[in-house]
Amino acid sequence: MIGLSHYLVLSALLFCLGLYGVLTRKNAIGVLMAVELMFNSVNINLMAFSHYMMDTAGLAFCVFVITVAAAEVTVGVALVLSVYRNRNMIEIDKLAELSG
Repeated sequence: MIGLSHYLVLSALLFCLGLYGVLTRKNAIGVLMAVELMFNSVNINLMAFSHYMMDTAGLAFCVFVITVAAAEVTVGVALVLSVYRNRNMIEIDKLAELSG
């Protein structure tokens, strides 16, 4: 039987993988993908607690997190495309400043 602890361990592992991706990626698209992985791990936690506590608040927060993640992707990809058009690269460590 799969219990709450299984979901929490899975979510913690996914969050740690996302955090590792954010800290080590040099490509902006890779960083955005790692942030999405972290958002999905939070959604797993919300849904697991919602299921085991017999409450619908977790579902509402999960829908809110999905909406925020979609907005984050939209803005993030727009920024990456804008930087790529101006600088012809999207490596984060080589971009010291956004102007000029």
